Amino acid sequence: MNKIPANQLHDFSYKIFKCIGCNDEEANLASDVLISADLRGVDSHGLARLSGYIRLYEKDRLNPKPNIRIIHETPSTAVVDGDKGLGLVVAPKAMEIAIEKAEKVGSGWVAIKNSNHFGIAGYHAMMALAHDMIGLSMTNASPLVAPTFSRERLLGTNPIAVAIPADKQPPYVADFATTTAANGKLEILQRKNEDAPAGWIQTSEGNDSRNPNELKNGGALLPLGSDRDHGSHKGYCLGSIVDILSAVLSGANFGPWAPPFVSFLPMPEDPVGEGLGHFVGTWRIDAFRPKEEFKRNMDIWIERFRMAKTTKGQQRVLVPGDPEREFEFDRRENGIPILDKVLRDLTELGEKHGVPFQL
Repeated sequence: MNKIPANQLHDFSYKIFKCIGCNDEEANLASDVLISADLRGVDSHGLARLSGYIRLYEKDRLNPKPNIRIIHETPSTAVVDGDKGLGLVVAPKAMEIAIEKAEKVGSGWVAIKNSNHFGIAGYHAMMALAHDMIGLSMTNASPLVAPTFSRERLLGTNPIAVAIPADKQPPYVADFATTTAANGKLEILQRKNEDAPAGWIQTSEGNDSRNPNELKNGGALLPLGSDRDHGSHKGYCLGSIVDILSAVLSGANFGPWAPPFVSFLPMPEDPVGEGLGHFVGTWRIDAFRPKEEFKRNMDIWIERFRMAKTTKGQQRVLVPGDPEREFEFDRRENGIPILDKVLRDLTELGEKHGVPFQL
C-alpha cells in the first residue's frame, strides 16, 4: 500500500475537477472535502470517490458550474437550490449561509435540494467550530437500506454529524451513518477481498449475509442495530429523520426516489423532487449561555468520559472525534495510504484527463 502526501492528492483532485469545468474556488473546495475524509480515516469518502463524481458529470447528472441560490428564506432558515452541483461544494456554501444567519439571530438552518453526494458529513458540521458554534449536517443518499422487517431498499445510509467546541480539549465531533455500516465500508472490503461482519447486510430475501457484494444481488444494508432485537428500529427511525429533514423538507427526492451515486444505475422513474437533499444547521452557544462557561464545562465533560473505568482488554474510553483526529495527525505527518485498486483507478482517471498521477 502506498502512502501519498495529502497536498499531492489535493493537487491531483483539484486538477481533475478543473478538467470538468469547475472554477478555481470550487475545485479547491471540493478537493478540501475529499482530502479531509482521507485525513480523518474515512477512506470510503475520500479520493476513492473521485472517479464516481466524474462519471456523474459524464452522465450529465452533475453541473460543474452551478448557480447555487437561496429560493426561500426567513431570518433563521433558508432553502437552497444546488443546481445539480457537486454536493462537496453545495453543502459548504449552504453551511456558510447557516452560520451567517446564526451570527445574526442565534441559529441558522438550511435545507438543500437539487444537489449530489456531499462527501464526509463531518466536514460541514465542523465549519461551525471556527465561529464558536455547534454545527449539524446530514444528507439522504442512494436507497440501499432496508427498514426493519423490509426486503425493499427504501433509505440511504443517511449520515448525521454534530460538531461541538470545547476550551482546552479538542472538539467533540460525532460523524456516523444511520446504518450498521456505510456502503463505502463494503467497497473497501470488496477491494480487499474480505467478508463483511455479521449484521451488516441481508440478501434480497431478507436473510443474513456476509458477502460484501450482496447489494449487487439485490440485497440491502441494515439499519443501525442490525435487527429488531438489537434496536434496528432505532436506526430506521434515525435514517427516516435524516431523509425527511434533508429531502421532504427541501423538495429533494426522498426514500426510494433518491438518485444513486453510481452512474451506471438508472435514475428512478417519476421523481418526487429535485436531486439529492441535505440539511445543515448551526447555533451560537451564547444564545443559551456564555460561551466561555459552556466550553469549560465541555472540557469537564470530555475529561470525565476519558477517565471512565474500562471493560476488560480496553485501554481507554473514546470521545467522538478521537479516532479521526489521531488518523489526521498521523496522515498529515506520514501520508495517506491508498489501496492499489484505488491507485490504479486514479492513474487511469489522470491518463484520461491528461493529469499524470505520480507517486
